[in-house]
Amino acid sequence: MDEAILKYADVMKKCALFADLDGERLISALRYFNATAAHCEKGEFIHHAGEKMDRFGLVLKGVVQVCTDDLNGNRMIMANVTAGNTFGEALCFLRIPAAPVYIYATEPVVFLWLSTDHVSQMTRSAEESEWKNRFITIVAERSLKMNSRVQILSKLTLREKLNAFFTDRARKAGSDTFILPLSRDDMADYLGTNRSALSRELSKMKKEGIIDFYKGSFRILRK
Repeated sequence: MDEAILKYADVMKKCALFADLDGERLISALRYFNATAAHCEKGEFIHHAGEKMDRFGLVLKGVVQVCTDDLNGNRMIMANVTAGNTFGEALCFLRIPAAPVYIYATEPVVFLWLSTDHVSQMTRSAEESEWKNRFITIVAERSLKMNSRVQILSKLTLREKLNAFFTDRARKAGSDTFILPLSRDDMADYLGTNRSALSRELSKMKKEGIIDFYKGSFRILRK
């Protein structure tokens, strides 16, 4: 294992997979998941649609987007993955031969490649049982996040989707003021609309005193 990985220990510990681990226990967990460091430049693909995903990732620095295309070729953002969060864990564990998503760096990114090989094997110690349970936890957390996304997209109007989206982000931030690491194009793709419609609705909501925003910083003024 590359010892340079350990300089990102504080970022790793934001993820349930490595939370509260230090020293030898952190190294043991990294070895269990066969951790290797990797990096990509902005716009570089980490995974192409239709390929098997043999490993999953943990972002240490930068932002990664997980996307798929609809039948008309329009991009749909499945996840915007920031430092301390994982991507591709379920696809890796299930060994889906042709994963339907593509994953790329939206800015220069450093991440860990991690393996689920040991997760599917017989547990030989209490420590390995803990690492396996931690993996189950991040998969369960991903399921909850996807449920939140479904709740947002199930709304009928763009205004309702935005209200649900902002409420969810404020809850996660623990504040009515929060930063969205998404461009307007990315936000439109995430919500299943186009940039023009999104910009019009955001302007209306700002004019009506519901929200205020400047670039990526948003504040909910009225619920």
